[in-house]
Amino acid sequence: MQIRLDHIGKRFGNEWIFRDVTLDFSSPQSYALLGANGSGKSTLLQVILGAVAPSKGTILYSSNNSPVNADAFFRHCSFSSPYLELIEEFTLDELLAFHFALKPLKPGLSLHSITEELGLEKHRQKPLKAFSSGMRQRVKLGISLFVETRVLLLDEPCTNLDAAGTNWYRKMIEKYCSNQLIIVASNVPAEYDFCKNHIRIEDYKHVKK
Repeated sequence: MQIRLDHIGKRFGNEWIFRDVTLDFSSPQSYALLGANGSGKSTLLQVILGAVAPSKGTILYSSNNSPVNADAFFRHCSFSSPYLELIEEFTLDELLAFHFALKPLKPGLSLHSITEELGLEKHRQKPLKAFSSGMRQRVKLGISLFVETRVLLLDEPCTNLDAAGTNWYRKMIEKYCSNQLIIVASNVPAEYDFCKNHIRIEDYKHVKK
């Protein structure tokens, strides 16, 4: 999978968050979008995802050198962010069954084995509203890490995770995601230090005109 950003810019009102972002992403490679809190890295990740429209520039998606329509990119992509909401009335089993009816599991996984990989097999029948913030974050990560897609986008993936949870995240990335295009938006090294390519959002800041 390939993604090309061609002179992408995003502004809110008269303030440009970033401008003239021209980048190429390809799989299997890993990239980190780096910057201070509020610098725009999460916004850029959402632009890549297609959830936020750029104020200028274009995004091109392709697979095996064939164009992919922007409206169809979601079929090739999985995304995790701490601000995404879960259906809290669902049990863990119900949520996983619902989610993976929409996109396929990675080879070798089953709904039961996912709960084991999450370390939550004892909580399968518990409603998500009863989960701790760390447990919910594991679930949010799991439904993005375990789905069979070409692209994985992660926004601050270890939010609400303790040291054991962070180690679990790193283990799952290594075990299941080595063949994907991975883009991580973060300013915490433990979340992105496996990424071979670093992109600093400050390099695309311009003085407001």
